[in-house]
Amino acid sequence: MGDAFIRHIELLGYEKRFFPSQHYVYMFLVKWNDLSEKLVYRRFTEIYEFHKALKEMFPIESGDINPENRIIPHLPAPKWFDGQRTTQNRQGTLAEYCYSLVNLPHKISRCLQVVNFFKVRPDDMSPVTDSQIKKPEVFLLPKDSKKNSTDITGPIVLQTYRVIADYEKSSRSEMALKSGEMVDVVEKSESGWWFCQLKNKRGWVPAAYLEPIDGPDESEEQDPNYEGELYVVQKSYTAVEEDELTLKEGDTIEVIHKLLDGWWVIRRDEATGYYPSMYLQKSGEENGPMKSELRNRSAPPRRSTIRNAKSIHKQSRKQISQETYRRNSRKYIQSRRNMKGNFKEKANIIIEKNEHEENRSKAQPAVPPRPSKDLIMNRCTESTRRKIM
Repeated sequence: MGDAFIRHIELLGYEKRFFPSQHYVYMFLVKWNDLSEKLVYRRFTEIYEFHKALKEMFPIESGDINPENRIIPHLPAPKWFDGQRTTQNRQGTLAEYCYSLVNLPHKISRCLQVVNFFKVRPDDMSPVTDSQIKKPEVFLLPKDSKKNSTDITGPIVLQTYRVIADYEKSSRSEMALKSGEMVDVVEKSESGWWFCQLKNKRGWVPAAYLEPIDGPDESEEQDPNYEGELYVVQKSYTAVEEDELTLKEGDTIEVIHKLLDGWWVIRRDEATGYYPSMYLQKSGEENGPMKSELRNRSAPPRRSTIRNAKSIHKQSRKQISQETYRRNSRKYIQSRRNMKGNFKEKANIIIEKNEHEENRSKAQPAVPPRPSKDLIMNRCTESTRRKIM
């Protein structure tokens, strides 16, 4: 394998830390060419010093010689005092800077200066802390932050989930789990892979191995939508369980229930079943490189396939059977057909009525009978009568 380089840098938010004194660090999820994903923390002063060093390395591309040749993005200098509001408001600029940085020519974006700055450091894995001081406060950047970069959550405490069974990681970007452990969820992906942290460990874990503390059911899980959303299959999958569907790349289906474990209930014709959400793409959306690389990973395991799962909740999770999905789906499809039939019937009546009105309006007016000579002589003027006579 060649030299390491960064494929993508995503700004997740920032942390407010209290040791050795109060300060702020930005959280970046750095995605590398070997498909590994690492969480790193950087102060803005560090980022700005890195930016200045990069400009010195590439004076032409930084516009020092000719401003018109500048391609390295701008980054404002730190303020004398960087408080929380400044840290928060700077996120939009910083996210755009990282995006532009990774998309610069390879001689810049893949140079050692960039690679070494975003490599994982020991304090990224084991942040220096003091048990006597309160835990850092985490402020996550919303998904739609590009529209409003100041719309920030927090302060928040990351959601804590309990591990229901042992899990052995299958790649370097994942994290191994032991039954009974408590993990903090940093990011929930629709794919069913969640980015979590446990003490000094961080990585992706399958959502099916986690359960909420308060109860067996996910409060964020949506209700079924039998109207369905159109999706296109981007990767073929052969059903392993009876309640799954086998589909080929390019097939068009309808998603009727999005579940947080990454296995969505889909409908094709009148058949319903589970399918990995990471192999689907919404109809009309562009297929970005990040989604393509995600599909090279294996689908997360389903909860029904986990052996020796141990839940702390006496009541099991609510689960809708495929028979219920099919029955409700058929009812919806039939009602939709009936509505279409009624609409078509009404439309035909309106069309026939309009045609009838048009035909009536186009009918030729009746020609009145020719008046008799006596009638003309009786009704005409004296001048006309003299001319006729």
